[in-house]
Amino acid sequence: MTLDEGIAQISEKISAVSASAEIKVAKMSDEEARMSVYAPAGEMGAIQDATLMPTIELLNSDGLDIQVFVYEKE
Repeated sequence: MTLDEGIAQISEKISAVSASAEIKVAKMSDEEARMSVYAPAGEMGAIQDATLMPTIELLNSDGLDIQVFVYEKE
C-alpha cells in the first residue's frame, strides 16, 4: 500500500464518524504523514477510537507511519 492509499483509508474512517471534520495532511516522507483533524469536541473521541487500530495496522503491515492528531474545531 502506498502512503496516499493509507491516508485515503484513514480519511474514510474519520469521515464515517465525523462528517464535519476538516483534515489537513502533511507528508514527511514516502512512509510518514501527519494528519491534523479539526472536529467538534463531541466527536473527538470517536475519531481517535476509529483511527487507532487502523494506523497501527498500517504501521505493522505496510511500514506506513500515519499519525492522527485531533483538535477541537471552534
